[in-house]
Amino acid sequence: MASELDRQLMGIMDQLVAPGGQFETAPVTRDGQTYPAFVHAPPSLAGLYAFSVAHYGDAPFLVDGDLRLSFAETHGLALRLASGLLAEHGIARGERVGIAARNSANWVLAYMAVTLAGGCATLLNGWWTGAELAQGIALTGCRLVLADAERARRLGGLDHGSDVIVFGHGDPASGFGALLLPAAGDLPELAGDDLATILFTSGSTGTAKGAWSQHRAAVHGAMSYAAQSLMVLTQMSGAGKAPQGQPSALVNVPLFHVTGEVPVFLQSFLIGRKLVIMGKWDALEAMRLIEAERISYFVGVPLMSYEIATHPELHRFDLSSCASIVAGGAPRPVEHVSRIREAMPHGFPLLGYGLTETNGVGCANFNENYLAKPGSTGPASRPIVELAIYAEGGAALAQGETGEIAIRSIANFGGYWENPEATAAAIRPDGFFLTGDLGYIDADGYLFIVDRKKDIIIRGGENIACIEVEQALYAHPDIAEVCVFGLPDEKFGEVPAAVFLAKEGHELDGEALRAFAATRIAAFKVPARFWQSHEPLPRLGTEKIDRRVLRERYAQQGTGAKAGS
Repeated sequence: MASELDRQLMGIMDQLVAPGGQFETAPVTRDGQTYPAFVHAPPSLAGLYAFSVAHYGDAPFLVDGDLRLSFAETHGLALRLASGLLAEHGIARGERVGIAARNSANWVLAYMAVTLAGGCATLLNGWWTGAELAQGIALTGCRLVLADAERARRLGGLDHGSDVIVFGHGDPASGFGALLLPAAGDLPELAGDDLATILFTSGSTGTAKGAWSQHRAAVHGAMSYAAQSLMVLTQMSGAGKAPQGQPSALVNVPLFHVTGEVPVFLQSFLIGRKLVIMGKWDALEAMRLIEAERISYFVGVPLMSYEIATHPELHRFDLSSCASIVAGGAPRPVEHVSRIREAMPHGFPLLGYGLTETNGVGCANFNENYLAKPGSTGPASRPIVELAIYAEGGAALAQGETGEIAIRSIANFGGYWENPEATAAAIRPDGFFLTGDLGYIDADGYLFIVDRKKDIIIRGGENIACIEVEQALYAHPDIAEVCVFGLPDEKFGEVPAAVFLAKEGHELDGEALRAFAATRIAAFKVPARFWQSHEPLPRLGTEKIDRRVLRERYAQQGTGAKAGS
């Protein structure tokens, strides 16, 4: 039975989507399928940026240390950088341009400039090793990469076929130098079908895949989040609980991930939200910034808000401006919900569910409803999202039955770059994207995620493919068998662990294997715990190693503090 809050939110959304409303929809056709789309959506990301200048021009937009830029100033700098990229490097329409850097105002300018110039912003994972960065560059055919000094250093000496332009953080004039040319006014006229972005996702095959999206999908992802935000803000205003002043968000999740890119960054152009950028996560610094900048919206992987709620110095800070405490990128443990609400009673914990392939759009669970159903990720986000549950053979399942979760909306990605097989396996003919997550929808339309179909570990919001880690470990000459799986972890939600069998007559321990893995894969992918087996690993009838049995066997032993052997 729908709650009173559900009825209020549905009534507000009905008004927002009504004919003439701000979020009115009309059907559009893409790839032979018809989807509801926002009538008033800008045609491209360029239109999204221009919208912010027209409505919020002089309001603060970016705060990065001592640097403060308004919406208009940011847009002006992005136009100048776009002109420089076109004049100096001749970016073609739809050409992939890599961005490899930590969060900063200049990362934002790089993204805006690439898309304004008609290029495809290819968001390379800033935590990757040099070899992983080079693989992403080669996969997507980037001729040009904008990188900060640290990422450029990792790429040094590697064959990736791209010119690397190194930019600095801080003042854009010194960060980009001669690339900041006067705005030429000859930027391309972009449309919804133009290629806009590529983000990377680790699939169960272990090879990073580039999920590409058109401008229409990226804009609609931002519009969907703005509709949800306005719906909740309207309800909170009616209840006298709305935050005061300019909306503001702490940018403490990577901008190269979809959570940072769409709901945090791109949505802000629509709602006039100030972004306060953190270069690196630190709970104490986060609390200082929330107080100093009157942050109203906090989003991060679950461990971040939990670290604040349980921090011994929480009492020192006034965090009363923070009305929304959002978790995304990984499941939030149910016990965290009440703990956060008790520690920060001025705000509500919220939970969102979306994927790289859906431009972050999917479901959301708000305020009192989340407190009432903390195990659910909420109903489908109106008005553009459709949810379905499918059986193994592809048949649609009824309400309450558990199967693979599928999401359909105009915000979904177009496919995996140069990978038609993976694209065909992920996108059904009817346009539903198969998430690889297993779950069910209850009688109120709320989605509950119960398991994952794919061999993926989600560590603090980072997807790790078990097979990728196994391939790195199998490169060790003394390994006979190895199996990688996820174990529960209070801080990160889940961490990778490994069981290995050494070749007969060879000596190998977990510390040596850890050191070896660290030379081949990013640090967050290296197993937190290794166990050595002295007999062959258990196998399924298909002769594959039985990952589930091993996970259950070793879960009781925990992750521990040592590599183990």
